Amino acid sequence: MAAAHDTTTAPEVVLLMGPPGAGKGTQASLLAEERGLTKLSTGDMLRDHVRRGTPLGERAQAIMESGELVPDDVIVGMVRATMQAAPAVRFLLDGFPRTPAQAASLDALLDELGARITAAVALEVDDDELVQRLVQRAHEEGRSDDNEDTVRNRMEVYRRQTQPLLDYYAGHGALKRVDGLGDVDTVTGRIREVLP
Repeated sequence: MAAAHDTTTAPEVVLLMGPPGAGKGTQASLLAEERGLTKLSTGDMLRDHVRRGTPLGERAQAIMESGELVPDDVIVGMVRATMQAAPAVRFLLDGFPRTPAQAASLDALLDELGARITAAVALEVDDDELVQRLVQRAHEEGRSDDNEDTVRNRMEVYRRQTQPLLDYYAGHGALKRVDGLGDVDTVTGRIREVLP
């Protein structure tokens, strides 16, 4: 059964997107805390459902163990369960949606809950800067797998996968492009400026 949603607090749903190394994780945590939003990461949700042995978690685990991608209906089901159980529709989405189909499913769910996407924030950082950040981070963490070629390939994959999503939110008037270059506080300030 769905929880009774708090109607005294205005719904807010912010989607944060950005390529690997753009500082999305840091900004997501800061933004969620500052605005009183629950941070939803599909990776965290998957692990939680698997750990708790929910029907969705059991299905997801079987799929992941076979090496397949978890299908949209399972991911959307987890998001639905989390949002319906929350006292208010106030979320920061990190890593979801990943496709226009997931975005459309999310819109339908939010419509049921009397909410909508407040903003889809895309952190934009120059490729050369990202490569430098990620190669440096890999070096500091002693990981040899993140060389320049690997990093550039990851960024290309990200761009190919994300462009349709950027187009989707631009078409719905929700896309906010933010310069992700600069220190953490500067970028946080820029994000604040684009949020209602």
